[in-house]
Amino acid sequence: MTARARSPLKLAVLISGRGSNMVAIAQACAQQQINARIVCVISDQPDAAGLEKAREMGLPTRIVNLQDFRTPQGIDRAAFDAELARVIDEAEPDLVVLAGFMRILSPPFVRRYEGRLLNIHPSLLPAYKGLHTHQRVLDAGEREHGASVHFVTAELDGGPVVMQGRVPVLPGDDAQALAARVNEMEWKLYPSVIGRIAEGSLQWSPP
Repeated sequence: MTARARSPLKLAVLISGRGSNMVAIAQACAQQQINARIVCVISDQPDAAGLEKAREMGLPTRIVNLQDFRTPQGIDRAAFDAELARVIDEAEPDLVVLAGFMRILSPPFVRRYEGRLLNIHPSLLPAYKGLHTHQRVLDAGEREHGASVHFVTAELDGGPVVMQGRVPVLPGDDAQALAARVNEMEWKLYPSVIGRIAEGSLQWSPP
């Protein structure tokens, strides 16, 4: 089958905040830069700014409100993950795209989608896993920073890296300025990776 004959890759995009990477992916789809389409944008935060952006672009949206799963002992992660999986499966995506989704997903959830669960992390993995990467890069005196797109495994920020983008750390940078430079690069990097998956030139089969 030629790339031209392929059906568009169906994407479920998960967000928690402003959804800038989701917008970049949606624009790449709409402009036919990549052979993909977003079938659902899902957020765990009902007031996430990215939800309104998605609606303005005519994209279906769903909310799986994290607070609905709060118990006296804390968040019932198993119940949250089960409902999130149900909503994802309703949309029947080919690829689940984490785009600023600020939840650590349980191993059973990850195994359910392993090989078709993608994330972007704001560092040059394996360096600087976790949060506050921009300030940590500055504190360490690094000269280079960037972002990594990787398939998700049960290990936090530990799945196979498929592509990275790099930016310089400039004199006078603070965390906000550095984050903005990384974000602009991410808006090209993430659609590029999804485009490669859509054309069949990139895949990962878990062992």
